[in-house]
Amino acid sequence: MNSFFDKVKDLAGQHDDKVDAALDKVGDQIDERTGNKYSDHIDKAVDAAKEHTGEGDTTRQP
Repeated sequence: MNSFFDKVKDLAGQHDDKVDAALDKVGDQIDERTGNKYSDHIDKAVDAAKEHTGEGDTTRQP
């Protein structure tokens, strides 16, 4: 199972710009469907997700 996640992580890293654009689009859709009631929370979640992809990866290994 680890190799699957490693492959997904590598793929996301190679296409960081596309992943970030998709995260923005998903965040916008969720924001729209919730009537913009949770915009700040959604923005923070999208930003946190972006930190874990590609060059912005903040995952630290012990």
